[in-house]
Amino acid sequence: MSAICVQGRLLTAADVEGIRALRAEHPQWTRRQLSEHLAQQWQWRNEAGRLKDMAARTLLLKLQARGLIDLPAPLTRNGNSQRRARVPHPSQPELLSASSASIAASLSAVGPVSLKPVEDRAQRRRATELLRQYHYRGYSGAVGENVQYLVKDRLGRELVVMVFGAAAWKVASRDAFIGWSVTQRQAGLRWIVNQQRFLILPWVQVPHLASHVLGLALRRLSTDWQGRYGHPVWLVETFVEEERYAATSYKAAGWIRVGQTTGRTRQDRHRTLQTPVKGVWVKPLHARFRQQLCSP
Repeated sequence: MSAICVQGRLLTAADVEGIRALRAEHPQWTRRQLSEHLAQQWQWRNEAGRLKDMAARTLLLKLQARGLIDLPAPLTRNGNSQRRARVPHPSQPELLSASSASIAASLSAVGPVSLKPVEDRAQRRRATELLRQYHYRGYSGAVGENVQYLVKDRLGRELVVMVFGAAAWKVASRDAFIGWSVTQRQAGLRWIVNQQRFLILPWVQVPHLASHVLGLALRRLSTDWQGRYGHPVWLVETFVEEERYAATSYKAAGWIRVGQTTGRTRQDRHRTLQTPVKGVWVKPLHARFRQQLCSP
């Protein structure tokens, strides 16, 4: 087997054989244990020094898809096949339902609002449950590099949940707006993040809240990303189903609509899957974002 590039990493035949040997030596290991060991063995880390175990797991899945290795069966099914069962945590029943007391007031009346990163397991469980229950696309949890925020009013009542994660691999209108080459995109994509979820809880009716919290989030996003993953963010993107939403908050927050998606997903290799066409919106976080994204 000649060397192959998987998940941005060049693998030789010896690397693949080493993974097979690892599986044979530890048949009881889960996929998580295997990916964590592999990342540790390769010292595969991000710029903040954290092990890239999720990248290692994705690499393993891609190798299995090519028929090069055989992985243990997953402990749970999610994502593309079947959403995870929603199992309540017995000590935290409040995670299963949010207080639906109506919050209808002006922004000044509920403010100052606080926007804080989701840090610990309980906060992540809470954010996930709110998104699963109330976001129209549901939510099965974050994968890979991500920063999540919970927004509360001055009384500590929950208002908004946001999730920022990995950027889309290829978006024609975004890439044309940046003006970079394929090589530059492959090298610089990590400096773009995608707002994957933006949920204002359904009982919250506060005019101008959406654009306000977008501004709060983007003023700190690059710093939070730098602290967690060791590199800044120069551009943020999101996709808006314009038959469903008018994108008024993005306009008010200074985002730029650069085009539309094609209605296909990255898994649609045979052009048979149909998804809603969405508007592509971007927000530069620095005046020289193009220079930063296109630099070697």
